[in-house]
Amino acid sequence: MIHDYAQTSDASLVVAVGGCQAAALAEIYRRHGGPVLRLAQRLLRDERAAEDVVQDVFLGLWNHPERFDAERGALRSFLLMKAHGRAVDQLRAERARRDREERDFRATPVDEYDLEREVWDLAIAERVHTAMATLTESERTAIGMAYFSGHSYREVAELLGQPEGTVKSRIRNGLKTLRSKLSDVEMRFSTEGLEHGQG
Repeated sequence: MIHDYAQTSDASLVVAVGGCQAAALAEIYRRHGGPVLRLAQRLLRDERAAEDVVQDVFLGLWNHPERFDAERGALRSFLLMKAHGRAVDQLRAERARRDREERDFRATPVDEYDLEREVWDLAIAERVHTAMATLTESERTAIGMAYFSGHSYREVAELLGQPEGTVKSRIRNGLKTLRSKLSDVEMRFSTEGLEHGQG
């Protein structure tokens, strides 16, 4: 029996995906595949790599639909967060590969300053990761897209399908929490880059 899921809610579609209804997954892709692909393209700047991320995200939903909790946020936000994480993982893996190749090419010891700086950078990254984990999922997603992916307030709002004012409020509340968690670290979170060019 073929179902028409055009009028079905996102939450109900995910339930149908749990029942191995491929048409439900197709409808989810029709609704949200475009924004997910655009986010991956912007992050990776590689069409094929972006398409791979989209495939991974929707395959992940097909295999584990139970990981989506409608009470914690919208399906689009969930899919964008998954795409952002996978794209960042790819960028990190590619950067690590290039770094290894560069180190092998140079074949020179790392001087003391570089080693200290690397240790410091790793420590700061861990602190930020821990602090980010204390935010709500909506704050973490919005801040991740704005600060670590370079989107403006307006772009984040469009990608998440939410009002720009709501996105601004979540980002500002999240940053306030991060500042308190990282008060002993010299970090500068500024909204200047996000507000640049906004109407």
